[in-house]
Amino acid sequence: MSFHTIIDFLNPVNLSVISNDEGFRDTQLGKHIEIYEDAFPDINHADLIIVGCDEYRGSGNFSAQVGSADAVRKNFYSLYHWHKDVTVADIGNIKQGASLQDSYAAVKTVVNELIEAGKRVVIIGGSHDITLAQYNAYVQQQKIIEAVCVDAKIDLDMDSALPADKFLMEMLTGEPNFVKHYNHIGFQSYYVHPQMLETIDKLGFDCWRVGKVKEAIEEIEPAIRNASLFSFDISAIQHAHAPANYLTPNGFNGEEACTLMQYAGMSTNPCCVGIYNFLHEQDEKNLTATQIAHMLWYLMDGIHKGKRESSIEHRNDFNEVKLILADFETVFLQSKKTGRWWIQINDEKMIPCSKTDYLIASQNEIPERWLRAVERG
Repeated sequence: MSFHTIIDFLNPVNLSVISNDEGFRDTQLGKHIEIYEDAFPDINHADLIIVGCDEYRGSGNFSAQVGSADAVRKNFYSLYHWHKDVTVADIGNIKQGASLQDSYAAVKTVVNELIEAGKRVVIIGGSHDITLAQYNAYVQQQKIIEAVCVDAKIDLDMDSALPADKFLMEMLTGEPNFVKHYNHIGFQSYYVHPQMLETIDKLGFDCWRVGKVKEAIEEIEPAIRNASLFSFDISAIQHAHAPANYLTPNGFNGEEACTLMQYAGMSTNPCCVGIYNFLHEQDEKNLTATQIAHMLWYLMDGIHKGKRESSIEHRNDFNEVKLILADFETVFLQSKKTGRWWIQINDEKMIPCSKTDYLIASQNEIPERWLRAVERG
């Protein structure tokens, strides 16, 4: 399959900015990534494709310096190469359009072609409204998806003139709509109007407060497992762990952010990931770029782990437990390979769940995850 139709929307990687004079050692990732430098690489066998984006006008920032994606690359390429079965390609940076809408169209075109080919994509940089361009790639394919955003805020502020503050409204309520389910992870209550939560709940979507996630982060993995779109705003990370986050001192620590990214890599769908709102000129001692590089490493780790998982149809690879739940017989499946759990709801459909859900059901109580899923139908 040829991907040369997207070259017009891309600038190649400038390796002289990213590597030192000696280049990369055989043990480092930079030596094992297919890079668009002089010629577009063969990405047909790539498990993960990296693309940079320096479009920040949607957040009102018209003077952002280019180079945020390159700052991440410099750190990521220098990390050790552990996952020999995960092939990574870097196809450079999306060209900024004459207008914000032109940039959206470029992102949509590039992402659309890559996900249509079954590729996992990670976008580095740009303001959080670029998520809408991610989503519009699925709209173009008329593909119904599950979406996840990790963010300290919920971007539904219709009083704001900035797309970055209100893009979720179009994504979640626009017609025709292709969001089957939406999970918002890591919101901080003092930044969210209570009516926003009511709106999300009325739409049948789920929100997870940052404190709730931190109490038992493994409980959030099922919410990410079926995601096709995963959007991460670095404002969800504590300032101490990501100094380029000027919004709040609170949020996830660096390890928790890496864990969430690992879960995205383990998604059962070819997931398009975006890591947004990183401005390298606001960084301190390169710590945020390093944090994002570590998150990318864990995204690879998740892909590596996900490759071990069997399809749900291969029942011999799962432990099966039948229980009576709300006067219905239901089935729990546990993967023999990864230990992950699924629960049966209506029409024998299996949805992701956790071991905690199984333990609750075994005590003749109904897990909230099952109830919410049944309500949505």
